[in-house]
Amino acid sequence: MGALTVAGSIVAATEASAAAANINPSSPKQVIKGFGAMTHAAWIGDLTSAQRDTAFGTGDGKLGFSLLRIPVGENQADWSRDLATAQRAVALGATVFASPWNPPASMTETFTRGGQTNAKRLKAGSYGAYAQHLNDFTTHLKNNGVNLYAISVQNEPDYATDWTWWTSAEMVTFLKQNAGSIGTRVMAPESFQYVKSMSDPILNDAAALANVDIIGAHLYGTPYANFSYPLFKQKGAGKELWMTEVYYPNSTDAGDSWPGALDVAEHIHHAMVDAEFQAYVWWYLRRSYGPMREDGQISKRGAMMAHFARFVRPGYVRVDATANPASNVFVSAYRSGDTVVIVAVNKNTSSVSQQFTLANTTASGSVANWLTDAGRNVAPQTAFVMANGSLTVVLPARSAMTFVTSVSGTPSSSPSVSASPSITPTAGSGPRVAYTMSTWSSGFTATISITNTGTSTIDGWRLVFTLPSGQAVTSGWSATYTPATGQVSATNVSYNGTLAPGATVDIGFQATHTGNTAEPTTFTLNGLPCTVV
Repeated sequence: MGALTVAGSIVAATEASAAAANINPSSPKQVIKGFGAMTHAAWIGDLTSAQRDTAFGTGDGKLGFSLLRIPVGENQADWSRDLATAQRAVALGATVFASPWNPPASMTETFTRGGQTNAKRLKAGSYGAYAQHLNDFTTHLKNNGVNLYAISVQNEPDYATDWTWWTSAEMVTFLKQNAGSIGTRVMAPESFQYVKSMSDPILNDAAALANVDIIGAHLYGTPYANFSYPLFKQKGAGKELWMTEVYYPNSTDAGDSWPGALDVAEHIHHAMVDAEFQAYVWWYLRRSYGPMREDGQISKRGAMMAHFARFVRPGYVRVDATANPASNVFVSAYRSGDTVVIVAVNKNTSSVSQQFTLANTTASGSVANWLTDAGRNVAPQTAFVMANGSLTVVLPARSAMTFVTSVSGTPSSSPSVSASPSITPTAGSGPRVAYTMSTWSSGFTATISITNTGTSTIDGWRLVFTLPSGQAVTSGWSATYTPATGQVSATNVSYNGTLAPGATVDIGFQATHTGNTAEPTTFTLNGLPCTVV
């Protein structure tokens, strides 16, 4: 491929060259749930109306966050402190989850832990009451228009000098005996440093694992060498893996510090590629060292997050890509239907000529792209041209870039199908379906998790359900949808049609409504009635 004009310059022989970054859109990895941060009005004040729109909007100058973490107050009187921000986040299409620091005081007791004489823990006789406390918080949010996607058992139970300690054994006991009564997804253990000795016992106990939906972890001081989690790959089928809190690399540098902010982009890269997390959530959303400055504008660290968050939306699937085509160059890629997103980070002090090749396609066409460097934040650039599935660009020195292209010949995410595949019903127990809505005044998004609970592999699937009156699909991901109203069929796309026993596939869609936000009540997969959870 010849030289391309890139942001006013020509790819020349004097540029440093990297090995080709090979991207295979047909090799799926994890489903992305989103990127986001935490608000805690009691500790640092609430976001303003404008700051909420900056945080969860997706246009230029926005962060594009699709996840919001809020605290579970120990006192019911505090439960609405973060409600306005949660409501606006949902209205803008974001997912909300919550983490507690302490149970109500009446449920805790003090004990001596090492040199700490006033350590706090949940009373053994209060486990049931605590599960009800979490349920009551979930109900309070739901009654106020916010359907929590998940609730955590405890924030950082292994770093709890100032809050409530839990041992891994106590966590397993609670999950086995009490978490099954909680009316939303359950997250655990949220170890402060992704300490596997906190989560291994959950994965190794079938009864505890059955009552947890998301393995949550924080990454404070966790080396990249500890990001992978073989035991989760072995035993976590049907579960989600989220990174739910971090600030990186520190809380002392300003969020606009450059080129230090590039460390954030590299950190997200490793979290997606090495750890295969499905979510990446920062600590305080608005802070001097955070993604949003105190004046409400996005920082350089926020720009690094926006390179992912604005373009890699919930339901996108990470696909195989050459992760490190040159020293200090980091590449990851994501797909939804026929859309492919590439995020490339160049930490070098010189520019790099980088070729991207897309496997199994000869697609040609326009490639939209955005750039952050010392003087620009996620700034849209002149479109590039991809020819025969190949694109060569200059990655400027110390920069992050996001590329978005449409790959012809791959499945469309529009609510239509051109042909009906031949699908054979699968013998065995009915599949399991979890359906989660996030609604706003005139629309909603729905995420559907389909789990093969049988003993045979499903090779090709179609999920059928009936949308309530007034609801209409406008777009979707990870499946094709037809028709847009009434009885809808969601059919697998080319890369997710095989479901091994115990495996889960996540799909979803966006829709409009005329006031009716009820959920479908029954689902069938390949003709088999599903268990709805």
